[in-house]
Amino acid sequence: QVQLVESGGGLVQAGGSLRLSCAASRRTLNNYHMAWFRQAPGKEREFVAAISWSGGSTYYADSVKGRFTTSRDNAKNTVYLQMSSLKPEDTAVYYCAAVPMVHTIPVLTPTGYDYWGQGTQVTVSS
Repeated sequence: QVQLVESGGGLVQAGGSLRLSCAASRRTLNNYHMAWFRQAPGKEREFVAAISWSGGSTYYADSVKGRFTTSRDNAKNTVYLQMSSLKPEDTAVYYCAAVPMVHTIPVLTPTGYDYWGQGTQVTVSS
């Protein structure tokens, strides 16, 4: 069982930046590919970014490519999402998720992930 806890969300003006963190407990993240999803009110949960277990490969949704960067520090058991040039349409609850490394990534659908954090709210004002 992997327990994930996101942090770093908040209110930011358009054009600003935030860094989200996803810390794991109970198990090391070394054996998991990780991803970020987001869900806005009234919308389905959507893929944002993914990173392989080693950090050697990353994947991004077209809507965030060039603005968001995901990284990981396995020694700290933490995954990050650096968000820059934020837009009001980035407003959502952001979740991190984990899938065992035996799977091929990127896994773009929420149902493909075994473990989820509770989410952190990101609000971008115009």
